[in-house]
Amino acid sequence: MTWARSVRVALGLAAASVVLSGCAGTAGATPGTDNAAGQGETLTVFAAASLTETFTELADRFEEANPGVTVALNFAGSADLVTQIREGAPADVFAAADRSNMVQLSRDGLVDGSPAVFATNTLMIAVPADNPARITSFADLAAPGVDVVVCAPQVPCGAALPALEAAAGVTLAPVSEENAVTDVLGKVTSGQADAGLVYVTDVASAGDSVLGIPVPEADQAVNEYPIAVVAGSERARLGASFAQFVTGATGQNVLGAAGFGAP
Repeated sequence: MTWARSVRVALGLAAASVVLSGCAGTAGATPGTDNAAGQGETLTVFAAASLTETFTELADRFEEANPGVTVALNFAGSADLVTQIREGAPADVFAAADRSNMVQLSRDGLVDGSPAVFATNTLMIAVPADNPARITSFADLAAPGVDVVVCAPQVPCGAALPALEAAAGVTLAPVSEENAVTDVLGKVTSGQADAGLVYVTDVASAGDSVLGIPVPEADQAVNEYPIAVVAGSERARLGASFAQFVTGATGQNVLGAAGFGAP
């Protein structure tokens, strides 16, 4: 999958005459407002698939706070995004669903500064609304005849699975390993799987289409979400402002309302 296929480009607000006043953190500046932003500037943000709803909302709010700025969003599994950035995809900001994928980019010299953790998330069992396999616990996922879908090991939601299995004392034999948590959820909602391991936030966003079953041991496999400006970005200052917006009050309110844990 090429990065461009999953880009969502938000419509920019009508150009307006704006007086920009110093950098973020300067007295009188609005938090999350990049005071160096010019008219017609586009910021490209690569974000983990589990951030689709929250970052779409935050992009809209950031545009409102920064007239003339457009935020283009590319959502995919964190590992896929790392590959795209390594191959030269034009990203300005990267928000991952775990530390590991961010560390990979940092080691490659593809991240500026120190990434900031802005949210946490934990795994939950998702089953179709009618729960045909009668799943009630994590151990039920290992029962004969149960088709369970998980994320691939290189994907954050898959990387968390071994710790969860160890804590629960149960080893799964999934019928499929997906490259994004949204793909796992899709197989559950379409009836292709009896159950899937997704994030708490994915169950919340799916509404009545799935039933969420908590896993008590999930607190032993917490994923932390870091954000950073991509090295070489021509919009580094604007990217830093967006990261500040996500870690600030507005971002934390939006993320918290969606079910994400605090950093």
